[in-house]
Amino acid sequence: MLNQPARRHRTLLLMVVAALAIRLAVMSFLYPEHLNPARDHWKFAGETGRIARSIAEGKGYGNPYFADTGPTAWLAPVFPYLLSGVFKVFGVYTKASALAILSLDCLFGALTCIPVFFIALESFGERAAPWAGWIWIFFPYSIYISADFIWDTSLVVLLMAILFLVVLKLESAPRWWPWLGFGLLAGFTALTNPVTLAPMPFLALWILWRLYRKRQSWFAPGAAALLGVVIVVSPWFVRNYRAFHKFIPFRSGLSFEFYCGNNKDSWHWDPPGYHISDSETDWQEYQQLGEVKYMALKGREARAFIFSHKELYAAQTLRRVVYIWTGFWSFSRRYLAEEPFDPPNIFFCTAFSILAFWGLRDLWRSGGAAAAMPYVIALIFFPLVYYLTHPEDYYRRPLDGLMVALVAGAVVSWRARHTSEKLP
Repeated sequence: MLNQPARRHRTLLLMVVAALAIRLAVMSFLYPEHLNPARDHWKFAGETGRIARSIAEGKGYGNPYFADTGPTAWLAPVFPYLLSGVFKVFGVYTKASALAILSLDCLFGALTCIPVFFIALESFGERAAPWAGWIWIFFPYSIYISADFIWDTSLVVLLMAILFLVVLKLESAPRWWPWLGFGLLAGFTALTNPVTLAPMPFLALWILWRLYRKRQSWFAPGAAALLGVVIVVSPWFVRNYRAFHKFIPFRSGLSFEFYCGNNKDSWHWDPPGYHISDSETDWQEYQQLGEVKYMALKGREARAFIFSHKELYAAQTLRRVVYIWTGFWSFSRRYLAEEPFDPPNIFFCTAFSILAFWGLRDLWRSGGAAAAMPYVIALIFFPLVYYLTHPEDYYRRPLDGLMVALVAGAVVSWRARHTSEKLP
């Protein structure tokens, strides 16, 4: 008879294989859409594909759009460099490259079963962990993002889940070296998608405060975590300063994101006609001004609009909060013509959020702030920038791993109460 660790390893292997098989099967139907040669293969990863092609062709990290415009800091570097490696092996914008990078995304999505399993195990116990893993296997957002989205999202979801699992264990590891590892991983994740760094300082401060309250070492662990982040991100910061003669910490485009989401067209959460990829005016401005000056211009335009439409900005911010957690933006004909799958998504997204918050409530009741606060911090601070700028339907995905763990906790809690009510 297998012991518990062996059974757990076998279960996790089965979960990963099942999740990978499902994602690869879906991918086999969807990958051809990325091979459309229109607009010089724009549907093959957009800006990421352009930067990856530039790297693969020896032109450096740059040229994110439709011409050779020079160095860029439009995106964080990890995924474009990963895709450039795929291009170098399998060819630029080829069928083989599409299958290779989507297969990697499917693998990232499948491997996320493992940290999701252990997050649920850490927070809710043995009964919740298998629920979390199997929910993730059939989780539609993960299947879609892995099988049909050539972007950093699947990798970020995996890294975010691993980071959060590390956070849950840091309080029991007050020595400096696990915290250094946490900082290194946080820095790498931030170079994949900088928004993931938003909750990390608050999560670290929460745990350090608890260590301080217990009169355990806290300064050396905190300093080690900070050092780890600095070690990883500094080369990218230096590169950006050398390329642009300006301090650009992760990405150049925060001002641009404000501009895209805050304008007179409030019928959509990210209305078309404001992005370089679909606006000839913006494309011409980007070429004429260069990236840094273009971003400064868009920042001024965004601030001017916000300051002259304060009430609209407040209303739009509230709408973005609602959209992040429910998927609802509008039921107007114009909007639904653009987003025809929103009605069923609203139902699923809202139900998923309710179940996750239910699980968070149960965790707070059973474990108190010590158990629930890491989730609270992540759920509050991660989406803040999207409330203020603009959301996309995939922007919340990095939270999905920990939210699936909360849903699993809610399911187990409900089943336990339901079973106890049936007992005589």
